Order: sequence, then structure tokens, then C-alpha cells
Amino acid sequence: MPERLRLGVNIDHVATIRNARGGLHPDPLRAALLAAAAGADGITAHLREDRRHISDDDIAALSEKIALPLNLEMAATDEMLQIALRHRPHAACIVPEKRNEVTTEGGLDAAAQMNSLRRFVDELGMAEIRVSLFVDAEGRQLEAAKRLGAPVVELHTGAYCEAWIEHGPEAEQTLAELERLRSGAAMAEELGLECHAGHGLTFDTVPPIAAIPNVVELNIGHYLVGEAIFSGLDSAIKRMRAVMDKARAEALGPRTA
Repeated sequence: MPERLRLGVNIDHVATIRNARGGLHPDPLRAALLAAAAGADGITAHLREDRRHISDDDIAALSEKIALPLNLEMAATDEMLQIALRHRPHAACIVPEKRNEVTTEGGLDAAAQMNSLRRFVDELGMAEIRVSLFVDAEGRQLEAAKRLGAPVVELHTGAYCEAWIEHGPEAEQTLAELERLRSGAAMAEELGLECHAGHGLTFDTVPPIAAIPNVVELNIGHYLVGEAIFSGLDSAIKRMRAVMDKARAEALGPRTA
């Protein structure tokens, strides 16, 4: 288990607020720089086909002006592939995307889309962009990621977070979703895949995920931007960093000299 769990901060919804009124404020680049100062290990931004939040100009600015690794979330389309190849982010996370969804509704069906996904994984990899597939914690999806040659998977934590909200942290449904994530992370490591996780995580729901020994990175965005309204982005990220670190330290237990 790595002692330090990485935190990727997703800044999409800073752009959502900006776009609600138009203009330049609030600026996602400024949010990325604040996140870096507050302890983020990377910046995530999803350039959707409909451009509902992050824009092409945002990706260009982030690529040029932040020192942290940039993780570009993208659909598997030719347009997004060309944008990724032009800007060469540190990583590209391929996600499913539906026009009418409010947010990403589930993991990518890599097992059913292997033929279409292979070209994207190959071309991104040849450009030295680290490819991640955003998938549910299911064996067939993890095995598909391995066969495709993606070095990283990000496990979708949405069902776990929804179960926590609807039923409570100790409910059978919540514990079952948590166990599914634990098993998926362990399988990912066995397959030689680096395991990340994210979607819907909060101060309350993150500790059990941060304690999973095979998970090395969490990507969190909407909740942090929401909390920033009340406490400021700097404070929200620092608190999330502290909650994650505490959960990981407790999972490690006493260290022998």
C-alpha cells in the first residue's frame, strides 16, 4: 500500500459556474493553481463533446500554465483524440458520454467496445499519454482494460456513494458496493493495472475508499467546488487531503521500525 494517496482535483464545475452567466469568471485555471497550492497532486478536466463546462481554451491554458500533471477526461471520439494528441496531457481518461446525462452515469463498457477502443488506447499510448479507462469494478471490465493495454483504470464509485446517501454507511447495500470496489481494486493490482477511483466522493464517503490498499489516486471535483462556496476552495481541498491522509494512515496501522 503506498503511504501517500494522490488527489486529483477536477475543476469542471468551476467552468459550469462561469458558463451559467458567460464571461471569464470564475476561471478554471485560477482554480487549478489554487488546487496545486492547497495540496492537489494533479488536475482533472473533462472536455465534453457539448462543451457544457470545460472549453477548448481552458484545456490550452491548463496545458501551458500548470505545473501539475493534467488528466484529460474524454470520450472515445476522433475529435477528442486529436485534441489530446495536440495538447499532450500527462494522462487521458476515457469515459462514457451521453448527450442528455447530467453527469457520467456509469463506467465505460470496455468489454463490449474493445474493437473500437483499441485504436484510441494505442494512439494515446504511442504519444506517451498515460491512458486510463473509467470502469465499474467488474472483472470483465478490468480484464478488458488489461487486454487493451491501458496501464490505468479508474473505478466508478458512484453506486457506493449513492447507496451511502440513500441507505447509510452501515447498510447492506453500501457495504456490498464497498466490497465490490475493494475486490475490483485488488483484481486490478493482480492484473498489473494502476488503480484510481472517483465519482461522488465526499468528506464522509471518502475514508473507506482511501483505506483500500490497492487504490493509489482519487479524483474528486463536484463536491469540492460545492464546498468551496461555504469554506473556500483552498480550505475544501486541504480538508479532503487531511481526511484522505488520516484514512490511509489508519489503514496502514502501526509501522515497525
